[in-house]
Amino acid sequence: MIPQDAHDVRDPELPGLLLRTERDALIPLLRARPEDDFARLTAGCPAWTVRDVLAHCSAVLTRVVERRFEPGVFEAEANDRDIAERADWPTARVIDELEHGMTEAGPALARTRGALDAVALGEWIHAGDVREAFGEPGAYEGEGLPHALALLVRFSRERGGVPLHADLDQLDDPLLLGGVPGDRPPARYIGDAATLVRLFSGRPVPKTTAYELVGAREEELNLFG
Repeated sequence: MIPQDAHDVRDPELPGLLLRTERDALIPLLRARPEDDFARLTAGCPAWTVRDVLAHCSAVLTRVVERRFEPGVFEAEANDRDIAERADWPTARVIDELEHGMTEAGPALARTRGALDAVALGEWIHAGDVREAFGEPGAYEGEGLPHALALLVRFSRERGGVPLHADLDQLDDPLLLGGVPGDRPPARYIGDAATLVRLFSGRPVPKTTAYELVGAREEELNLFG
């Protein structure tokens, strides 16, 4: 269960916990895949291969660990530069860097007073992109899902997203996401948590997925667009 005040009370340990939980699931999967699989394109980032996504993720976490936050560090040009810098690395080295970052970034994120908590959420979502590209089940689920949902609640509030009342199949109590309702009543979502994550992160939803969204358009929920 995700506390309804998750957006008000920050847990500084939560981003690191999410990263370490995902590390334990993702890294063994990556090390077991053949090299050709890393050339697959991802639906979440259509211009990037799996390897590109991993290089981006490892670079971001390395910057967090080393506390290198120069201007523009999280913009598209910096992302492309980070990927290009790792183009000649063996894939195993990219995975090693990613594992180190997922292990060590927690304390650094805790010190940012919430300013970079969304980095952990973004890394978890990218792990889902990789799983989907590999054809693995549960792309945006797994052991880290409760931690990711707690961060999503807080991030959606901070970004002033569309107010949304979400009834999830996996939870007994609803989640309240987005900004404070004003003249516009909260939208209503009924469905599974993975689809909610897809909607808020701008990932494509499989056509066979059954869910209900009333009071908002899908594209209005995207916090990363």
